[in-house]
Amino acid sequence: MIEHSILEDTKTLLGHLGLDEEPIGVYYADTKPDNAFGPKQGPPITRELEEQGQIDMQAVFQNFSCVMGNIWLARKKRGTAYISTEEYGCPGGSFYCSMMKPNLRFIEHYVTTGFEGTPIHGERYLPSPEAMRKFLDAVNPRKAPGKYCLFKPLSLFSGSEEPEFVIFFARPEVLSGLFTHTTFTTGEIDSVVSPFGAGCTNVVAWPLLYQEQGLEKAVLGGFDPSARKYMKTDELTFTVSWPLYQKMLKALPESVFSVDGAWTTVRKKINHSAKTWGEGI
Repeated sequence: MIEHSILEDTKTLLGHLGLDEEPIGVYYADTKPDNAFGPKQGPPITRELEEQGQIDMQAVFQNFSCVMGNIWLARKKRGTAYISTEEYGCPGGSFYCSMMKPNLRFIEHYVTTGFEGTPIHGERYLPSPEAMRKFLDAVNPRKAPGKYCLFKPLSLFSGSEEPEFVIFFARPEVLSGLFTHTTFTTGEIDSVVSPFGAGCTNVVAWPLLYQEQGLEKAVLGGFDPSARKYMKTDELTFTVSWPLYQKMLKALPESVFSVDGAWTTVRKKINHSAKTWGEGI
């Protein structure tokens, strides 16, 4: 269970930011809650089966289900989203969330220039399969510590559950506060990064890599065109590790939010934005 003081400090942070949605926690477990949002079970997929020509990609994509789409449902309905090795929904999401290693070669073509002589022309997010392979080798998620990768609002964590990462969904003015406060907390000018990746890469895989490298990095994401349909207009993601998030909360009393300076002006813009979108706290 997350300590009550952390949840109270989270409310304080959200108040400073003018954000009316609590962040989502990412964790791994061997069981999933009832009525969680996630993919149906799909046919087995592995590199070995792919090399043997034993995977029917049409069958794999028949029950396509995006990680970011299921997180969107968890956000709207205040529930839990999941992905597992058997219930993967998307081969790319399965790799990025540590459910499958190595990645399917199919993804290297699908995300880039497609397959010559077929209707699959590729997403054109990178210029070549080789460029995609370099990216996949770099992000290289670890083996998952549980059967399921799960996502839910912080206040829903109970028992011994603890998130590994915390995801904010926010628009630019709010992001300016998160960006500035992260820099203030770490004292590092490059503590916020935004590497290439799918929507789920930037809320799971890249944060995992930086954590394993012992680096305090917040990851700005949400630029993946395929994932934009599962996010609000103008919204991006901002993901931090659980230890960094706790440090950010402890630093609140001395932060940019505590002085009568530029943040006061930004906060007015946030109020105006919330009014425009029919949101706010």
